[in-house]
Amino acid sequence: MSLTELTATSRVTVFPLESLTVAYTTQSTDERCLGDIGLVTIVDEHSDGDELWRLARNLGGRNSDGEQARWILTQASRARMIATYTDLPGATWTAYIRRRFALDALFANHDVLMTGRVELPHL
Repeated sequence: MSLTELTATSRVTVFPLESLTVAYTTQSTDERCLGDIGLVTIVDEHSDGDELWRLARNLGGRNSDGEQARWILTQASRARMIATYTDLPGATWTAYIRRRFALDALFANHDVLMTGRVELPHL
């Protein structure tokens, strides 16, 4: 699968998940800026983001892609809500998206989950 490159400036929450360093931010599909796309990425130049899906399957016990996507979004939303990890307001980043998954219903205010890796110059 090819990579899609995205560069933007937004709030990024960085948190540990097992042995991974994960970054979570949102993007919007239109000018309303609703954050309907959840972008959950690994902060590691050698990652492709599939580690998140494996964790969801193995650690989270989720079998379907939809259940795995919801588990990934739950971990990211939880990290942002408890605000005990690194919060980077206005961070400029570049993400290399390996996987885009459209959810069958709105979950954690997201219609779409995108995973991959991210470069954060602030870390």
